Amino acid sequence: MKSDKGVAGLTILLSIVTMLFIIGLLVMIFALMGGELIDATYTSTTGTVTNETGAWLNSTTYTVDESTTQDFSGLTITSAINTSDNSSIGVGNFSVSGAGFTNATATTWDSVWVSYSYTYNAENTATGVMNDTTSGLANVSDWFPIFVVISAMVVLILLTVIIITAIRGSGLMSSGA
Repeated sequence: MKSDKGVAGLTILLSIVTMLFIIGLLVMIFALMGGELIDATYTSTTGTVTNETGAWLNSTTYTVDESTTQDFSGLTITSAINTSDNSSIGVGNFSVSGAGFTNATATTWDSVWVSYSYTYNAENTATGVMNDTTSGLANVSDWFPIFVVISAMVVLILLTVIIITAIRGSGLMSSGA
């Protein structure tokens, strides 16, 4: 004989908690997968810049403008021109590191036109779609407090109905108008 006394609404409550846990787990898995797919969909691209102005060549590092692109790498100086007398500066005068270059000699130049090439990972349609999808999935967790409140209301309504039905069935309430 089955006895469920004192557990009114517990099965629904457990079902709701399980449902919220599974939804959270799926959101987390899809968000992690989306993050990995974003990194996998970039297109490796080579860029070139000709005669970038405003550069200098002294003891401090000059950082190129494109260094903010995704996975900037492979900076190669192709030519440099001293703007004061339009003379060519040999590429051997540069020391390249990361997204910048410094003077490899004792001579300094205040204003240089620099031409260089570099490699970076460019966004494409697939990357944009994965960014949007991952952002959308991340916003699902904002709805969890609403799910919890609605679930609590359903359990409370169910408990109220069960209590009213039990009181009516006990004969404590008189029927009539």
